[in-house]
Amino acid sequence: MPEQKKDVSFGKKEKLKSQKSIGQLFTEGKSLSIFPLKLIYLETAQQEVRIKAAVTVPKKNFKRAVHRNRIKRLLRESYRLNKGLVFNNTQGNFAFLFLYLGKEMPAFVDIESKMKLLLEKFNARIHEKTSA
Repeated sequence: MPEQKKDVSFGKKEKLKSQKSIGQLFTEGKSLSIFPLKLIYLETAQQEVRIKAAVTVPKKNFKRAVHRNRIKRLLRESYRLNKGLVFNNTQGNFAFLFLYLGKEMPAFVDIESKMKLLLEKFNARIHEKTSA
């Protein structure tokens, strides 16, 4: 029997690119934080995918674009590998923005463990809100 292949891609449709949506996230979004990551999320209207996500690293902490881009790649990869935690446990559509708050270059293992904790914390908050 062939094994079911899980969708662990992070395609174009899943990326949050709209300036309007990103601005709305900063003004109306709710946030969760597990250092060095911060998740800003907002429930959105019907869209083609359930969750659209973006990542950002402040220029204030990392002056060199090379370092910012490396951290963004690590964030996207850890989200891509662990997005099943959110996709399988939530109803509704959301916009996510992941911020890196640390001041030094992280290792992938650290980012991935914090990403798992952050997504589980998000699930707990959403289930708490829907059950209340």
